[in-house]
This record gives sequence, structure tokens and C-alpha cells, in this order.
Amino acid sequence: MATMRVNELAKDDLFWQIEYKHDRCTLCGRCVAACPFKAIEARVERRRKVISDDITPNPKVIFQTVPVIKQVVDEYNFCRGCGICEKVCPNDAIRPVRNPDHRFQAKYRSVTGDPFKRGGRNNLVTSARTLDKIKIGRISQMTDPSLDAQRHTFDLLAPFGRVLPPQEIPFEIKDGKLVERENTPPVRWIYPIIIGDMSIGALSWRMWEALAIATAYLNEEAGIPIRMCSGEGGVPVRLLKSRYLKYMILQIASGHFGWNRIINAMPDMVEDPAGILIKIGQGAKPGDGGLLQAKKVAKHIQEIRGVPKADLLSPPNHQGLYSIEESVQKMFLSFNAAFKFRVPVAIKVAASATSVSVYNNLLRDPYNIVGGFFLDGIDGGTGAAHEISLDHTGHPIVSKLRDCYLAAVHQGKQGQIPLWAAGGMGKGWNLAADAFKMICLGANGIFTGKLMLQLAGCVGNDNGKCNACNTGLCPVGICTQNPVLVKRLDIDKVAENIVNYFLSVDHELKKLMAPIGNSSLPVGRSDALIATDKAVADRLKIQYAC
Repeated sequence: MATMRVNELAKDDLFWQIEYKHDRCTLCGRCVAACPFKAIEARVERRRKVISDDITPNPKVIFQTVPVIKQVVDEYNFCRGCGICEKVCPNDAIRPVRNPDHRFQAKYRSVTGDPFKRGGRNNLVTSARTLDKIKIGRISQMTDPSLDAQRHTFDLLAPFGRVLPPQEIPFEIKDGKLVERENTPPVRWIYPIIIGDMSIGALSWRMWEALAIATAYLNEEAGIPIRMCSGEGGVPVRLLKSRYLKYMILQIASGHFGWNRIINAMPDMVEDPAGILIKIGQGAKPGDGGLLQAKKVAKHIQEIRGVPKADLLSPPNHQGLYSIEESVQKMFLSFNAAFKFRVPVAIKVAASATSVSVYNNLLRDPYNIVGGFFLDGIDGGTGAAHEISLDHTGHPIVSKLRDCYLAAVHQGKQGQIPLWAAGGMGKGWNLAADAFKMICLGANGIFTGKLMLQLAGCVGNDNGKCNACNTGLCPVGICTQNPVLVKRLDIDKVAENIVNYFLSVDHELKKLMAPIGNSSLPVGRSDALIATDKAVADRLKIQYAC
């Protein structure tokens, strides 16, 4: 007992424990080969066995050396619970089991002196989602009949770009013809769901390409005008010079990674991008900069971003921008001018107590060039962040979206700067319902990212399973640049899954719009909603039902 090392990391400290059945294992080695975290390894154990070879009982004790699969107990190579070992085992001999009494975060910090980092979403689930407490309670019946979701024509389009009020539209009548006195702000009418910003770097090139293929197919074959945001870090030159650029929203964040290539490619662009998104912050880690760890900075990432193989840290804010007014004058004007005022430019911020102040200031933009306000809530996902930020920083999206919309209504300017919201969209696996409810609360549309990864085969969840996006060791090839792991991802199958999901979402949106009698998006139609929670009803100013 004197040699017992009580302060060392033990198996019962870990998040996940490996349950191994020696009698079922054939030692094929698949589990060890498939585990990207090196959390299991082949070892030998000395086993005591009592046998009797005589006719009459004559017990003998023998010792055998038995090969087994053992769990690695280490602060760096620990089991994330991804379950890949269980998936590849032909005999159900091994699986990870959640340890409810773990204390790994404390052990990790005390040993490494470093904050614990991970990917995924907020894991502190303390109550049911607000969106799940909201139902569609107003159904058109006798006096105003419902629509037929199968036969009626629906207009599922949302604006991306500044929408002028009627009195400001620069038209006049000359010689019986409607003449435009000056250029109007560019507006793209697109699908009310955008594939959210996830960069080449955060995602593997195969995953990013699958998203791009699905986006192009949905636009060109399915007739669903979905747009995809590039995320920070630039895009391949081949895409910048292709006609498919018109389906991409190019993002610039505080690191300005990859923009040299975009600027240099401008003379060769055959199409304008769908828009520009200036990222000030994101919901998963508001007030914090981007983080791409060196282990994910592969050669093609270095080329696109023009950086060495090192941790890529974006500043927490855009250097040189110190006020909302400055951001309008500098960033918006410069990007509008760069594309000759043909491309809408929007801003993305993290939901917070100050979001309404930012939105109010943008509504007073005298230049009419702010093309959208993207608001991201605390339940959004990320590829890498300090756990303290993921779990304890941020603001739920629903109430803050509602505040922004009502602030615009108070000024009589609703709809002029489109509101796009995210942060846990599709978390309950039904994106159409979440989108519909957010639109009724005031959003023009939503954007989603984490759900796309889950459609592609992400094995993580929001209860601590996997969440290893930051390590560069994604076991299914989604968030890694490791060439061996990346090959696990089937590009065509991923694209097919995403296309099929959006086809179903398109149908489900119509099934929700038809009963309330709307053939176009019900933006701000909070009368269609009821809340089964009194506090939610009062906060969002919708009807309470019990």
C-alpha cells in the first residue's frame, strides 16, 4: 500500500472506460488499428488458473501469459468514447462505457497546467431547449382555410442584402416608363437555410468538398437555392475561378487568412460570390478568436492561407476596428467597393446582451450597405475551443433574436437588414421545425453547421461523446487532415446524405407553412406560435398554452 500513487491519473478518472471481453476477442487487431487516439493497445497479462488433470480431483495452479486489449491511461491518449472500436469489432468484444464519476478535467488541468480544449458544442445541458417548448398553435381552418402542402405553390425565399423601404427605392416614372435614378443595394433571394461557416482547415478537404458538391447539386438539379459559407481561411483558387462561386458566401474573420488569394483571383472570377460575411464573433466562443491547431495545418492549408505549420490564432477582434460606426465605414465600404457594389456584405456577431445595440446602430446605417445581421447563439458548434468558453460563455439564441426583431419593429425598420440566426439549429434532429419557429419569431432565415457533420457520419454528441474535433484525429475523417483518417470519408455518400436531408426539409417546411395559411415565409408571425412554458411565453411575447 505504501507504493500506491494516489495522485496519478487512474482509469476511474477518465470520461470513458473500455469494457473488454477477453473470451469473445479473436485478437484480430481491428480495434487497435482503427482507434485514432491510441487509447487502446495490445498487451499481455499473467493469469492464474486452477486445473485438474487426474481422474480424482487434484487441483494444480498454473500461470498463463494471455494477450489482451488494454485501455491506455494517459492525459493525452485517452478514450473519447467515439465507439469506433465497437463499430469495427466483428465479435462485440469491446466498447466504451461512459463513466459518470469521472474527474478528468480536474486531473488534466492539474497535470498539464493547460486549459482543457475540445470541439463540439456546449455540453452543459441543464434544461429542455426553448424551441422544444414552442409549438405551432394557430391553425387556419374554416374562416381562413389551410393550404394544401402537396399542391400549393410556396415561395421559400429569404433576402440576403439590404432591403430598401418603399419610400427609399430610387425609381421614378419618365415617359411612362419606370426608370432607376441610382443603383439599389444588391440583394440575393436565397433559401432560408444557409450551410454555416466551416473552414477548409477545421474540416477535412473531403468533407468541405462534399458540402460544396451538395450545394451545387441542390441549386442546379433540385432547384433549391441554398448557399454555403466558406468559413475563415480562404477557398481553393479553382473554386474562385469557377461558375460555382455564385453559391458561396466568402467569410473574412479577424485573422484575414486566405484573403490574399481571393483578392488576387478577382480579375479571373467569372461569377460574383453570393455574398461576403464579416465575422466579428461566433456563439460557441464569443469574445474569443479562432483557433486552428498546428496538427491540422496540412500542406494545402498552408498554401491557401499563406502560413507556416503553426497554431493559427485569430485575434478576438478585427484590428483597427474600434466601434460599430467604424466597421460600417471601413469594412463594409471596402468590401462593397472591391466587388463594385454588386455583392451583399453582412456581419456575423455572437449573441450577447449587447447584440441589440449593435443591430440598432446598423439599422441607422446611412449608406444602405449593411446586407445582413447574422446572430450566433451559445449552442453553436466549433472545431476547437477552450472548454471553459464552450460551456460558460455566450447567450441563448432564441430570446436575443426576438429582442433584435422587436427592436427593428419599434423603429419601423423590420426586414430592412435581414436577420439570420443560428446556435443549435437542428439539435433535436428536425431542422425544418427549428427554422420555422425562428422565422416566426423574426428571423429571415437560419444557418446551421454541426448538423451537416452529423449527416456526414460524425459520431460525437452533445453529452461528451468524442468532441475531439480539435485534435486533428477525427475517427471518421470529418475534422482531420490526417491522410489515413480522411480516406474513411466517402465524399459522394456524404453529399448524397446532405442533398436528401434538404429535400426532406423543403417538404417539411411546406407542411408547416400550409396549416397556418402562409404561402411565403411567415417572418415575425409570432401569432402562429404558442409556448407551453409561461416564462418562455412572457419573455418572447407569444401566447401561453397549458
